[in-house]
Amino acid sequence: MLIQRLILKRAAKAWRKAPGAEVPTICVGNITVGGTGKTPHTEMILRLLQDGDRWGNANLAVLSRGYKRKSKGFQMVQTDSTAAFAGDEPLQIKRKFPAVAVAVDKNRVEGCARLVQDGVDIIVLDDAFQYKKLHASLNIVLVNWNRPYFEDSLLPFGRLRDLPSRMADADVVIVTKCPHELDPEDRERWGEKMGLRPDQPLFFTTEEYEAPVPVFEADADTRYNYSKTVILFSGIADDTPLRAQLSDTYKIVEALKFPDHHAYSRADIRQIAAAVRKYPTAALLTTEKDAGRVLDCKDVPAAIRQRLFAVPVRAGFVEEADREAFAQRLSTL
Repeated sequence: MLIQRLILKRAAKAWRKAPGAEVPTICVGNITVGGTGKTPHTEMILRLLQDGDRWGNANLAVLSRGYKRKSKGFQMVQTDSTAAFAGDEPLQIKRKFPAVAVAVDKNRVEGCARLVQDGVDIIVLDDAFQYKKLHASLNIVLVNWNRPYFEDSLLPFGRLRDLPSRMADADVVIVTKCPHELDPEDRERWGEKMGLRPDQPLFFTTEEYEAPVPVFEADADTRYNYSKTVILFSGIADDTPLRAQLSDTYKIVEALKFPDHHAYSRADIRQIAAAVRKYPTAALLTTEKDAGRVLDCKDVPAAIRQRLFAVPVRAGFVEEADREAFAQRLSTL
């Protein structure tokens, strides 16, 4: 454990000395393994940039490493790319924001340089808080309300991928997946627990799950939109919030859980098809990221194609004052 801490301290020291890119960059990161909502918050930031006066007409870009993709080096993501080529999260962002340049590159320095050559004005960096060769202009660190880092431990005993002291390097801290209503005492408690400086603004966001949308649009049977029973499958870090939200509207007759960023095999599709046969009137729900990976699969049975819907998730601030203050912070870049 001591060696692990020394390695992390040296990496943080290198990160602090690292140069920035030639254009403003916004890092959306965390100090834990998964489950903080980086993708919904990247999308939220893109919406705020597009809606703001400062960056509304700018050429926006997102740069990700493209976790678990099969392609190599720098690649531009297109709306018709596959999850295997681009990674599920970059592909989801590109399909939601087709006007935004989305690229993948393990080398963030090279990736930023290539995007600058293509004329982008600002880059949102997905999960680059531990990338020690590039220091972003604005470092946003996300913390899961349901799993506070100050009550956690370093891997492998907990879910911390970095030292809690790294929170001092954050320019902005966002507590994610919060209840829809917060007491002032809750906000104060979090601020006290984290010990943030006065120049480190603290915001609180929540997640809203929107109406399901068909994954295979040409084959979708919209009658399943009205089903009150559903089969749920997902390959995400934590499906608890999703299941809790869906339980308010649907009866979940079966829930299949796969590893995070799981690439679905024929055996997995057969397992899902078996659940569909078991509950012939149930709709089939999954996440947007999982939907992208299922679309990569060959020979998906018609019974799945007809009733498979993705549940979009959207991050938003608990209080309007937080949204305005955060948008103002973006406008100063």
